[in-house]
Amino acid sequence: MTAAAPFFRPDLLARYDAHGPRYTSYPTAVQFTDAFDPAHYREAARKAKANADLSLYFHIPFCDTVCFYCGCNKIATKNRAHARPYLDRMKRELALQAALFDTSRPVTQLHWGGGTPTFLSHDEMAELMSATREHFNLVADERAEYSIEVDPREASPATIALLRELGFNRLSLGVQDFDERVQRAVNRIQPREMTEAVLDAARRNGFKSVSVDLIYGLPHQSVESFSRTLDAIIDLKPDRVSVFGYAHMPSLFKMQRQIDESALPSPAVRLAILERVIARMCDAGYVYIGMDHFALPGDELARAFEAGTLQRNFQGYSTRADCDLIGIGASSIGKIGDVYAQNARELADYTAAIDAGDLAITRGVRLCADDELRRDVIMRLMCGGELRFDDVARAHGIEFPAAFADELARLAPMANDGLIDLSHDSIRVLPAGRMLVRNIASVFDRYLGQASLRRFSRTI
Repeated sequence: MTAAAPFFRPDLLARYDAHGPRYTSYPTAVQFTDAFDPAHYREAARKAKANADLSLYFHIPFCDTVCFYCGCNKIATKNRAHARPYLDRMKRELALQAALFDTSRPVTQLHWGGGTPTFLSHDEMAELMSATREHFNLVADERAEYSIEVDPREASPATIALLRELGFNRLSLGVQDFDERVQRAVNRIQPREMTEAVLDAARRNGFKSVSVDLIYGLPHQSVESFSRTLDAIIDLKPDRVSVFGYAHMPSLFKMQRQIDESALPSPAVRLAILERVIARMCDAGYVYIGMDHFALPGDELARAFEAGTLQRNFQGYSTRADCDLIGIGASSIGKIGDVYAQNARELADYTAAIDAGDLAITRGVRLCADDELRRDVIMRLMCGGELRFDDVARAHGIEFPAAFADELARLAPMANDGLIDLSHDSIRVLPAGRMLVRNIASVFDRYLGQASLRRFSRTI
């Protein structure tokens, strides 16, 4: 029996493979409405909990080159001069946001994503972090979880040293695949040596955790070729590894039309690659966190998983709970109390709002009591793998079996298939259900019948 056996049931994976949300939020962004505006956000900020920690997310959308698989909000350009006006507007947005909050509240989480955050020059990165410290209370390193997404093609050892000096203590490295043929097909040429140099620099400079992102389902991948990439990653031994399934949605993401669909691995090959991923990572001593995340036993994410304190936010699995999240930059999403709010996606719209002296929020949603109840249920399943009816009943003042009679009936086939243990007082995700936890959680999503599932990636 392989290490993948408890989690990997090909018959069930094939049967349950469908489109569905990743539940980095509930309701998902599909439910955001443009009726939500800056005034709604300011009201939420006024009502925010004074004792909650803050989390900051900065979106830097620029990339030097475009990767054909990417579905992120990005702007491909080689003109580095675009960074300066964008940086100036983010600094103005920081001031606008800071005016809404008690800025003595500690910022315990901070993340720069993109795009490619290191598109900014060294001086510009230092300037942005300095402005952040001017407006917000960034905590000391031992309490901080400050991370940045790094493209190894863009980051020299000097860049990594600077990032640590600025206060970042976690790196997320995009790799996707080390196979040269695959790299050419997706327009991302990145030899292993580039990644290894960045990882070595991170260790020399005392980064607490380094995460590597891989993608399976890309053109020309096979079980054998991806196994070689896995062997290389295991040899490099990053603290965390995320292995995402490629979502080919060329109708939504025009750049994906550059990918030769005939070169994509078949569903059977995708499943075989996934099985190899689970087996190799577990055999190498990584803890399977769930879905597509792995972590070394000593990593904070693995410890949170074992302790039952794992959380989920727009960056995926997280170790911090109950933070109000402030989004900075085009397309950034924030969460303040019972609202989600998103900035304008298009750079021109973001620019116009900030230049007019206003927040750039153009859509969002305020959660009703039912949303908050279902968010709690979904996040308990996604993060803890267990839901006790009495816990939810006490938190929300409901009788769980009565409130969710329809959902419990729909879960019965999953219990019969061995995905969950469904008892009179709880739901527990079994090993075979860990890879299908999105499917399990989606039973409690009251919006799925109102939105096209095709807008979401496949669950496998």
